[in-house]
Amino acid sequence: MLEDTPTPSPQAHPPAPLGPPPPRRGRPVGEWLTAAALLLPNLALLAVFTYRPLIDNIRLSFTDWTLSAPTLNYIGLQNYSTWLHDANAHQVLRNTAIFTVATVGLSMMIGLGLALLLDRQLRGRNLVRSAIFAPFVLSGTAVGLAFQFVFDPHFGLLSDLAHRVGLSVPDFYQDPNWALVMVTLTYVWKNIGYTFVIYLAALQGRRTDLDEAAEIDGASSWRRFTKVLLPQLRPTTFFLSITVLLNSVQVFDIIQIMTRGGPQGYGTSTLVYQVYQETFVNQRAGYGATIATIMFLILLVVTVVQVRVMDKEQKA
Repeated sequence: MLEDTPTPSPQAHPPAPLGPPPPRRGRPVGEWLTAAALLLPNLALLAVFTYRPLIDNIRLSFTDWTLSAPTLNYIGLQNYSTWLHDANAHQVLRNTAIFTVATVGLSMMIGLGLALLLDRQLRGRNLVRSAIFAPFVLSGTAVGLAFQFVFDPHFGLLSDLAHRVGLSVPDFYQDPNWALVMVTLTYVWKNIGYTFVIYLAALQGRRTDLDEAAEIDGASSWRRFTKVLLPQLRPTTFFLSITVLLNSVQVFDIIQIMTRGGPQGYGTSTLVYQVYQETFVNQRAGYGATIATIMFLILLVVTVVQVRVMDKEQKA
């Protein structure tokens, strides 16, 4: 009589393999060479044109060097102390903060609104899309010259339209507050096409089935916008918040053409304009390098905070 063959337990582990494990195959040498050939030129360009000028700028910020001086004279933190106790520096920092927050906020809100409008099937929408994007590729100098005739309080377009309806316009070139509004609106008009195109691309790649499901569930248009659409646009919004902020802080051409940092001294001067003024006009290159270093540190802190906030939102 045959004995019953024992049934193997379902929890039994497979037998351990005999002999040493097979050796891992490393990446072929050709792949490493290809990677090096692609990366090294870019790293070299970054080192020469980005990191070395940054280090040199930080080094110059500890000197009182002028553009015509043959040698450097190190003065420690004196330039930083001078900037911190300068009343004009506080106004420049305020102007930079107001201009940056206003341009970033308006550009992103208006760009998103236009993208939502022109994402629909409308007659002639391609022509309108091109017209909105066109100012972005124009020179800032040309835009500044053109908008001088828009905001001129005597014969400008805005003044003419206001007089037709019995209103008056402020003197944008004499009032510092209105001058800052003028350069802000000009910059927003020029660069709104950038945020519009990025948001439009993001809308065309979104998941429409989520919006349809929310509509079937009876969600209102506002709830579909805030609970369905905006979360899908969060990576795009984060990208734009950083790029638009960095571009706004570095605006020089429009301010130079329209106000030259005025009126009344530093009415529309920003940090980057003060760098130009101190370095090339006042011939205080060491002090200008100090302002540039302070601007770099501020942007670094703001960018790090933005990245950390975005990471926390994604984890949540």
